[in-house]
Amino acid sequence: MNKLITSLLLALPLAASPALAQDKKEPGKQQSKMAECNKAAEGKKGDERKAFMKSCLSDKKKAQQDKMKACNKDAAGKKGDERKAFMKDCLSK
Repeated sequence: MNKLITSLLLALPLAASPALAQDKKEPGKQQSKMAECNKAAEGKKGDERKAFMKSCLSDKKKAQQDKMKACNKDAAGKKGDERKAFMKDCLSK
């Protein structure tokens, strides 16, 4: 019985390792935006902070939309793989 308990106790850290490894994922796009806006909002409190965060998070979304519109306009006349490659390059700038 003691060997069984000892074996289970030794196996416990090994079983938890994959779960801990999953917690160390890189942050997603939304998390990165939130971190940037949080850093910029230092010192603000209450309604002022809330308004700033809303503006900060939506501005980045609007900038991406504007970029997409500009790239789509520049990609006029391109089709298929040529368009796909152009859009990838344009949006990554």
